[in-house]
Amino acid sequence: MMGKLASIESTISNIPKAELHVHLAGTLEPSLMFEIAERNKIKLKYATVEELKSKYRFENLPDFLEILYEGAAVLVREEDFYDVAYAYLEKAHSQNVLRAEIFFAPQSFMRRGTDFQVIINGIHWALVDAERELGISAALIMCLLRDLSLESAMEALEKAVTYKEWIIGVGLGSAELNNPPSKFQAAFDQARGEGFKVVAHAGEEGPAEYVRQAIELLKVSRIDHGIHSLDDDTLVQTLVEKRIPLTVCPLSNVQLQVVDTIEDHPLKRMMDRGILVTVNSDDPAYFGGYINENYLAVHEALNLTREDIYRLAKNSFEAAFISETQREEMLSRLDEHINRET
Repeated sequence: MMGKLASIESTISNIPKAELHVHLAGTLEPSLMFEIAERNKIKLKYATVEELKSKYRFENLPDFLEILYEGAAVLVREEDFYDVAYAYLEKAHSQNVLRAEIFFAPQSFMRRGTDFQVIINGIHWALVDAERELGISAALIMCLLRDLSLESAMEALEKAVTYKEWIIGVGLGSAELNNPPSKFQAAFDQARGEGFKVVAHAGEEGPAEYVRQAIELLKVSRIDHGIHSLDDDTLVQTLVEKRIPLTVCPLSNVQLQVVDTIEDHPLKRMMDRGILVTVNSDDPAYFGGYINENYLAVHEALNLTREDIYRLAKNSFEAAFISETQREEMLSRLDEHINRET
């Protein structure tokens, strides 16, 4: 039993994979937060890293977002955004992530007076350097904040158009309840018209109907979270037939009490229904684990097999916004790895 578990732990650790749902601000580790705060002469509410970490217990999504935005307030200069992005990419590379598609939410910084150019420059050059130095492929998805106005979203979108070559897609995040996808249909119409890929958080706290709206009104290529999709059999059929991927974040769902325990997580049921589902970390600095820890948690709780792990990794490359040449190369590396292990 122990030998088998150790073997699958090794598979999870070493298997090539993509991460498609991770928020840059959610990768800000407490130690780096304190370091940047000191550099920028910003006084945090908490005296120590340990005191700050003790606050990482959340009742719901809005409860978490309050802490998240509080921590992200230390990011004000290009080098701050660079340091956070590069630190995440180093961690992802160490966990054998070949491709990372990273959310950033400029509205949360712009409303405090930080210029869009400062944000995008810092993150972009971290991605460039990480690809050159580590070999990890990465791209940016600008995440619109759904608890702000459509006008605010359109303003951010206007800024993003200038940096089209640096931003691969547009997403929709933040507090879901009472902020349906339909609220942002005009912004997504414009984003698609500008050539951006579009994705949306839906069906996390919100109902299956929000997933349906994201597909039918926003015309998204991927759904982020989407765990309430299983509440609607017709929606499940649509997801399967159209091969619309779900970027699921198991530890996040437990930490935010969207599911009671990891054993209750619907990931395996989604796989059994034929949904193209992927595993991701969401906000790993706050939720107790990066991508490998998420894979390991669902393996242990849901009795995932080596074949299940392989399928999840394969799904991550199938769902990624990469060229067919890149996809074939990454899938080939995945197959080579599996063949070496078996």
